[in-house]
Amino acid sequence: MGTRTTDGVPRGSLIVPHETALIATIAVGLGLAFVFGYIATRVRLPALVGYLLAGIAVGPYSPGFTADADLAAQLAEIGVILLMFGVGLHFSLRDLMNVRRVVVPGALLGMTAMTLAGTGLAMSWGWSMGSAITFGLCICISSTVVVIRSFEQRNALDSGPGKLAVGWMIVEDLVMVVALVMLPALAPMMGGTRAGADPAQPLWLALGITLAKVIAFSAIMYFVGRRSIPWLLWQVARTGSRELFTLSVLAAALGIAVGAAALFGVSFALGAFFAGVVISESDLSHQAAADALPLRDAFAVLFFVSVGMLFDPGILLRAPLKVLAIVALVMLIKPIVSTLVLLRLRKPAHSAVSVGASLGEIGEFSFILAGLAISLGLLDADGRSLILAAALISISFNPVLFLAQPRIEGWLHRRWRLLNAIEENSDTPVTTGLDMQEHAIIVGYGRVGSTIGDALNACDVRFAVVEQDRVLVDRLRERGISSVYGDAARPGILAQASPATARLLVVATPDPFQARRVVELAREANPDIDIVVRTHTTAEQAYFERLGVGRVVMGERELALGMAHYAILSLGYGDDVADRRVDALRARGIVRRATAGPP
Repeated sequence: MGTRTTDGVPRGSLIVPHETALIATIAVGLGLAFVFGYIATRVRLPALVGYLLAGIAVGPYSPGFTADADLAAQLAEIGVILLMFGVGLHFSLRDLMNVRRVVVPGALLGMTAMTLAGTGLAMSWGWSMGSAITFGLCICISSTVVVIRSFEQRNALDSGPGKLAVGWMIVEDLVMVVALVMLPALAPMMGGTRAGADPAQPLWLALGITLAKVIAFSAIMYFVGRRSIPWLLWQVARTGSRELFTLSVLAAALGIAVGAAALFGVSFALGAFFAGVVISESDLSHQAAADALPLRDAFAVLFFVSVGMLFDPGILLRAPLKVLAIVALVMLIKPIVSTLVLLRLRKPAHSAVSVGASLGEIGEFSFILAGLAISLGLLDADGRSLILAAALISISFNPVLFLAQPRIEGWLHRRWRLLNAIEENSDTPVTTGLDMQEHAIIVGYGRVGSTIGDALNACDVRFAVVEQDRVLVDRLRERGISSVYGDAARPGILAQASPATARLLVVATPDPFQARRVVELAREANPDIDIVVRTHTTAEQAYFERLGVGRVVMGERELALGMAHYAILSLGYGDDVADRRVDALRARGIVRRATAGPP
């Protein structure tokens, strides 16, 4: 191990010529990220865990090849720009406004509570006030990537809890954007330094100049960029060149980020965020997102790899109790606080627990803020390693919180009387029991449920709707449709729709956990009720079929059957042949590849 070659290079080291260091860093970083990411997904962990582990493997604290830290840092900066560009591109003011009365106060209260808790914990270790506050900010925000992916994997992103979680993350991201802008100006007051600042300049003046620059940049982007950049994208799109359009999107993202930093002194992150927001105003935003996605994902992976390179695994041996304390804050206290805040804001238990569980981790903004804090002298390397260790552990074990969700909800319903008191005293009470007989019940009135409702209306079939969106419930009642507000998985809510006298229950909610509980409650009230359930996986389908559900509809399979039916008709066969073929496939529960041939 200690022997060296004649030129002084340790034996066993990978020798990389200086002129190819960039290529080696990208190649090894992406290659190991792929390997570790694949292994992570195979063991049902987020791929993000694999990317961080890949960074640890090529970092200075691990043997073997060590990537160029300076090059990795610059590649990571591009990753930050494209990550923030993606956040701005998908920023939806409409989605935020739809849930603003819950997520704005909820996210702000939750972030404040976690910042105070983190500050108190760090000060108990003897940290300075400025370092402790910065540490609290780093652990108060969850990973947007992990939160959204957790709901996507359960096909619940369009559900009530999914929309709340997305709105919550929008508020957290906006707060962190403000923090990234303000922290350099506030650093001297917190015991740090401000790069390039005049030490004799008063704090109020420095803060005022920073705010003025941000306001000026925001105004230019709003009044000029909001019109000129979408117009430019339209002109490029009219050329019909896919390459030029992709290039224009990336040039806008990187150009605005660099220009914002050079001309206004604001961070790359803020400039990229505004670039995304401006482009999101265009009708071409979806195409822009699709074109920028591959490059954004690639550099985002390099960002996480570079973050992993900075992690010192030795912190797990030097300060195991500190790591465990941070993990407890992030995975226990944070979900509990978020759940309590949502319950206090009169959201159903299912929604509150779902959102709370999704927030039990820290991620990309924590890394960005920690890196900025180190450059300002507010955190040291050990502080960043503590945050990275907590991130690795919390992201890895976050799925456990979702596995425990049904039991937590059941415990709340059985043991916590305060929960029922909060919801019963809500200013949005559920309706009293509906006096209906031989009717249908639709749980969830989104795109699927509303289509079924239209079909039942056309057949003059009476039905009741159970929905968690209060605004939608009020609109349905105005149209004369019997509706119940609340979470159908909660005892007492489904009962308002009279399942004991109903003929049919349609579970159109995309959340599989909620669907299971609704089916169980319906069967308890009426063992003979016919049930049709929406599902997305074969495992869920098998579960509901074991319960004896009348029909389990898997979205992707029904889509394939519909396309197969059209394909058979298009190839010249009659309706009867197409119907027989599709019915046979549906009966077998599988869809085989269509082949052209005689029936």
